[in-house]
Amino acid sequence: MSAARPHFSAVVPQFGIRDLVHTAEYYRDFLGFEIASYWDGEVVTPEPRNTPQFAIVRRDQVQVFFNRAEQSNCRTGRTEGGYDAYFHVTGIEALADELRSHGADIVDGPDERVYGQRELVVRDCNGLLLCFAEAVTESER
Repeated sequence: MSAARPHFSAVVPQFGIRDLVHTAEYYRDFLGFEIASYWDGEVVTPEPRNTPQFAIVRRDQVQVFFNRAEQSNCRTGRTEGGYDAYFHVTGIEALADELRSHGADIVDGPDERVYGQRELVVRDCNGLLLCFAEAVTESER
């Protein structure tokens, strides 16, 4: 009897940040995510209750988790030139237009990279660098 081959279907970035409500609302208002839920240590709710300890935002099939942390800044260990999260998307130009119209802090792009991705880099309200990337097709090169 052989075991089925493992299959990875998703990864969920998880960040420790100070203000869960502000962050979740930022992702909703500026980046087009919806707030999936908050957890206050006892109950999961769609609206913040007491002092949330955990929040989830989502857009399409993508989720981002946030834990409440006491430090004043979000520490990620990101190296120079790196990103805190890398999202594969389609429709990068439309996404860029949408994020611009919402006033998101666009740091770069969308620009085509030598490795075949068109990338849009955004800084969130905690200073996290989020890269949204779309594969460049052969006909676009």
